[in-house]
Formats: sequence, C-alpha cells, structure tokens
Amino acid sequence: MITPQNNPEQDIFDDAKNADEVLKEKLADAMTPGYQAEFDPDEAERCGAFVEEALSEEDAAESVVDLDDGVAASEQEI
Repeated sequence: MITPQNNPEQDIFDDAKNADEVLKEKLADAMTPGYQAEFDPDEAERCGAFVEEALSEEDAAESVVDLDDGVAASEQEI
C-alpha cells in the first residue's frame, strides 16, 4: 500500500496573496461594460470606495457662523 506524503510547502496557502489576485481580477471585470462585479465591504474599502470627504466638525461649526452673519446683514437692510 502506498501512503500519501504531505508536502508542507504545497499545503501552505497565502491568503493575502490570493485575496490580492482575486481583487485584481474583480477590478478588471468591473472595467468590462455591462458586467456588474460584486465586492464585499472589505474589498470595496481596499479599492478606495469609502473615502471620507465630509466636513470636519470644526468646519461645520464655522459654516454656521457664516450663515448667522448673512442673516443678520439681511435683517438690517429691512
């Protein structure tokens, strides 16, 4: 009887490398007109789909001050 021998070098899978290859294939597929490539949330984030471009809290607070100045000036004209 022949016993199977395991080759540890062949049994090791590089998940990060495989994930990169899959992501590259999905991005190539996404460039095909009419094809709807599906990305899980982690893949989408790695591709830059969720870039935060919102105002900071400080910028939002400063924009309210600008509105108050405009309202006060228009009320003085009346």
